[in-house]
Amino acid sequence: MVNPGKRMNLLKTLFNLRHGPGAAILPPEISRLHMDFALRWNDGHMGPRKFWKTCLPRLKFWNPAIPMIINRSPDNSGPATLSIYFRKAAAAAATPTSAKVHMTPLAQQAHSSSTNECPAPPPEEGERVVTIEMKHQHSEAILEEFLLKTGAQVLRPTPDEENEMRQAEDLRDRAAIDRSIMKKYIDDKRAEEKMLARAREEADAIRAANSD
Repeated sequence: MVNPGKRMNLLKTLFNLRHGPGAAILPPEISRLHMDFALRWNDGHMGPRKFWKTCLPRLKFWNPAIPMIINRSPDNSGPATLSIYFRKAAAAAATPTSAKVHMTPLAQQAHSSSTNECPAPPPEEGERVVTIEMKHQHSEAILEEFLLKTGAQVLRPTPDEENEMRQAEDLRDRAAIDRSIMKKYIDDKRAEEKMLARAREEADAIRAANSD
């Protein structure tokens, strides 16, 4: 049987990945996302960094086929932008951008970079791009604008998922109580053993004194 605490941690990790800020399904017109921001959080880059750390993993979880490129720069004076690429209506039935990427030589494919190697490219034929200026914005404001501009479908936990989390938390709480009871029992047992050991030592000392 899986340890209740370990089970709780696994469920919580999965639950937090599936639900929370950024848990949303993007419409099929969106072909890719591109983030540009600095390596360090100061000078207005804290919000973009938090969006990247907290929201983007959930977006990727729910939209695994959509390329999401992160380009970071050592220059904090530079911009912080989130570029959203849309397929135009006429190109919606054409070859998706993700498929085009696989036909591009590997050396020319966009990839995430921490040295400003891959700034946001111009839209391809049949694409348009919408940009969000993230600098000096809180991650919540960035997410709100992102959801508004993409029309993404925000996902909520199902009743079954919420019930499973409550059950797991109950198991964790009961396990914590059991550990507390067991710890008290062990501590009391050790204290009793120490008292008996001291009593034996004192009895031995008294017998030794009387025998002299």
